[in-house]
Amino acid sequence: MKQLRATVTSKGQLVIPAELRRKSGIKKGTEVCFLEDELGRIILQPVTEEFIDRLTGSLSGSNMLESLLHERRTEGEHDK
Repeated sequence: MKQLRATVTSKGQLVIPAELRRKSGIKKGTEVCFLEDELGRIILQPVTEEFIDRLTGSLSGSNMLESLLHERRTEGEHDK
């Protein structure tokens, strides 16, 4: 596993290294989820179309997928 570093600003902001942004499809406006695993590690998950497509089969019958899709569809409405 490759290690990249960034520093959190006084406002709690973090710049994701360009290499990871390109590789993960993170662009301006991409929503991300923060998850914490049982070891206390923080996982940043971009909520991209590819991520939602991968979830489609694994979460069929789950309300989580429906919630993510609804959030994605209404995302622009909140910005107006």
